[in-house]
Amino acid sequence: MELRSAEQLLEGMQGFQIPCVLAAAADLNLFQLLAATPRSAQTTAERLGADVKAVTVLLDALAAIGVLVKSQDCYALASAVAPFLLDDSPQSVAAMLRHQANCLRHWARLPWIVQTGESHEVGDSIRGAQADQQSFIEAMHVVSKTVAQSLIDEINPGRFQCVLDIGGASGTWTAAWCRAEPDAQAILFDLPAVIPLAQQRLEEIGISHRVVLVPGDYHSDPLPRGADLVWLSAIIHQNSPEQNRALYHRIASALEPGGQLLIRDIVMEPSRTEPLTGALFAVNMLVHTEGGNCYTLSEIRDDLEAAGFTQVTCIRHDEGMNSVVSARRG
Repeated sequence: MELRSAEQLLEGMQGFQIPCVLAAAADLNLFQLLAATPRSAQTTAERLGADVKAVTVLLDALAAIGVLVKSQDCYALASAVAPFLLDDSPQSVAAMLRHQANCLRHWARLPWIVQTGESHEVGDSIRGAQADQQSFIEAMHVVSKTVAQSLIDEINPGRFQCVLDIGGASGTWTAAWCRAEPDAQAILFDLPAVIPLAQQRLEEIGISHRVVLVPGDYHSDPLPRGADLVWLSAIIHQNSPEQNRALYHRIASALEPGGQLLIRDIVMEPSRTEPLTGALFAVNMLVHTEGGNCYTLSEIRDDLEAAGFTQVTCIRHDEGMNSVVSARRG
């Protein structure tokens, strides 16, 4: 992407507007409210406990971009987009909209963060801290569910007995590993508040009997032992190099001798300007974390080898989050 004219610069700058409108609607649960029955701005405002004028402006903007349909003075969710915006739909991306709304609030603090070098706490969304965490976990499922199985089938080393999914969220990748290797067991390790979400999803798809759920913090708690394959998916970009080195040491201690570590993440080119996805995601980590970043293969290799891993190679190249680095416990 190159911005070469005043028009392109201004058009790019205005790109925040529609995301903000969608984010507000998702945070306020407008899509669910207007799916069941058309409502006027007045009745919508009353249901939300919100300002009528402000609600009217927001509803008109949503209608203008085609998300809502306005008839007379009433608004309804457009049928074409309903499957993507209703929480109970298998195709829903509503959780990702809410997660991106949280990202927007952090990105708005970028000048202050660049000036101080420190991330700024922006507080919770209108939905509250617990709902924000649930939106994040569900958003990770949204972005992973369409690629998880095909990616795992592509890189599956085969014949592993137990996979440890560190930071496994609600189990999207754990489930893909279980499908790829029907005789294998799995361990999902994540924060205590996340474990019930994983339990629910794994029960729904019928594999909870094959998965041990272990609550803990990978920064401070010992990792479960017994796995001959460790899956570290979309984790290392959240950490500083020091945190990653410490984590790799924990993984080496937990992993069976000769076991394999697979890291799914963005892998930057040496210039750090490509891929574009990674350069922008590094900004996302700058505004969200104390030390997170996107790393080159050389940086990842150095940290893994410092923890005793060998045979560090990138076995899958991707422009986004789906590159995969493999390493063996020495």
